[in-house]
Amino acid sequence: MSVREFSPLFSWGFSLRRSKWLIPLFNNNVFSFGTSAVNDGPYGYKKSSNNNRREKSTSTVNQKESTMVRTKNEPSDLFEGIEKIQVVTEIGNNVCAVRIEESPEEVKQRELEQKKKEHEEAKRKEQERYRQLSDGAIIDLLENGKLALYNLEDKLGDKKRAVKIRRMFLASKINPQDETMLDTLPYANDLNYDQVFGACCESVVGYVPLPVGIVGPIIIDGKPYHIPMATVEGCLVASTHRGCKALSSSLEGGVNSVILSDGMTRGPVVQFANAKRCYELKQYIENPENFQSLCRVFNSDSRFARLLEVKVGIAGRKAFLRFKCRTGDAMGMNMISKATQKALKYLKHEHFSDMDILSLSGNYCTDKKPSAMNWIEGRGKSVVVDATIPADVVKNVLKTTVDEIVSLNVSKNLIGSAMAGSIGGFNAHAANIVTAIFLATGQDAAQNVESSNCMTIMEKTAEGHLYVSVTMPSIEVGTVGGGTHLDAQKTCLKIMGVAGANMENPGQNAQTLAKCVASTVMAGELSLMAALAADHLVSAHITHNRKK
Repeated sequence: MSVREFSPLFSWGFSLRRSKWLIPLFNNNVFSFGTSAVNDGPYGYKKSSNNNRREKSTSTVNQKESTMVRTKNEPSDLFEGIEKIQVVTEIGNNVCAVRIEESPEEVKQRELEQKKKEHEEAKRKEQERYRQLSDGAIIDLLENGKLALYNLEDKLGDKKRAVKIRRMFLASKINPQDETMLDTLPYANDLNYDQVFGACCESVVGYVPLPVGIVGPIIIDGKPYHIPMATVEGCLVASTHRGCKALSSSLEGGVNSVILSDGMTRGPVVQFANAKRCYELKQYIENPENFQSLCRVFNSDSRFARLLEVKVGIAGRKAFLRFKCRTGDAMGMNMISKATQKALKYLKHEHFSDMDILSLSGNYCTDKKPSAMNWIEGRGKSVVVDATIPADVVKNVLKTTVDEIVSLNVSKNLIGSAMAGSIGGFNAHAANIVTAIFLATGQDAAQNVESSNCMTIMEKTAEGHLYVSVTMPSIEVGTVGGGTHLDAQKTCLKIMGVAGANMENPGQNAQTLAKCVASTVMAGELSLMAALAADHLVSAHITHNRKK
């Protein structure tokens, strides 16, 4: 009922062009096949007397179009299921429809899809060949340079087997006298390598188990949370749990929290011929109308990325642009990097052709480094949590007094940190808790650098109670992306009730996780400062850190 590649062209009363589409031809309720239509007319029926008129009328149709005909009394659903059919005219007892051919973009897309299918088929056949080889044969190929060590997963199509063979090969290279040295590094159980490959790690040989403890419940904004912490530091979980107990007995009934701001940053560096052009770029971006245009370009790259601001710093003929945007429940570095790159191309191609893009990251972000910028401006989630602890709880749970812990906090966390020239380090050990939660929940552990920026404040109230607060301007967390999809890490997020994306309120899960981090940090600060004030630190670590 249809033909592909009309050749020779239809001459049965129509002006038709060669088409790569399947075009059925209808006339007087009779289906006409291509060759028979050309040679014999529609199965022996005589040509309609209207054919000459149809030929004349349809000869003006664009030559990139193909024509099909039905009689007016035939049901219109004859054309249903045929894409891009457009009825253009009525001629006598017939309706003439035009089938639009592929656009250049469609041709390109079809060719790309065909190449992708061919590549996947070739890859499947290659994997099948390797699958039939023994482990020893694969190792021989590695020895001879016929296979790359990093590419085993892709070539074998079996992630777990790739890890096994890589371990065998490396063990013989690292220590030929002891090829069992990697046996105590687990790999065979509990880790889904399909989740790891292409997302979390390369050249995988196994995984490192870390003990995970749970502290709490800690009540945050009226809701109890249990917090998982992965650590090898004895006493940390026990101490933090004590702080959670004290906070749950606060006058407020737990911890109160506030999100001051929420936005990931990326700070590229660009260069012009002189400082004046840098200043003109700054003026352009600070113009509200121009900024809205930039927002449209930036936001078009993602459903979740929403540009909030661009701060421009100038040093000589170099300009540093600090893009800040919302990233939903993702930590957002990949998201903002892609959107920033698109915005830079827009600026260069549309407005500043003389702008050289030196680097997508110019350390103006600032990522994974101590930075006054992050401390002052914030990055990720800027969180403040506080609580008021009754004096008797300080005495009975924390084993110290309000006066002692307040005085020590000033001497240690404020004056001591200032003497050390610390940036964002006005706390006792915020990084301990941040890193433990990050490891447990699949966060980027290196971002504990800026995420641990923290100021701990303790004051004695007029009633003699202890007011405590923690201000953390740059907690960088997400509940999707990174390692959050791995089974163990996802379980830890589920423990807190924040796994995955919040579909009703995008970004809420990540904000809740940030509140949990800050609140648990405050618990850890309380307990450690109390131990120091009471001179219990050494004895506690001896008790919990030394295996009996």
